[in-house]
Amino acid sequence: MRRSPLFSGVIYLLLGILFTYFAVQNVRDDGWGFFTYMLVFLATLDFGSGLRMIMIHFKIKKQINNKK
Repeated sequence: MRRSPLFSGVIYLLLGILFTYFAVQNVRDDGWGFFTYMLVFLATLDFGSGLRMIMIHFKIKKQINNKK
């Protein structure tokens, strides 16, 4: 069974929020270090992927509706 791009996009956005939360907590506890930068980088990738997947979902939906 294939997942829809919308579902994948939401999962990526949730992971981005989770990584952002962990990065904020890490800055509060230990300051800016390598691990914090890695968490911010992962959050950025997840937010970008999530937004791209959601946009793909709506493009596919629009193309299907235009064919009808």
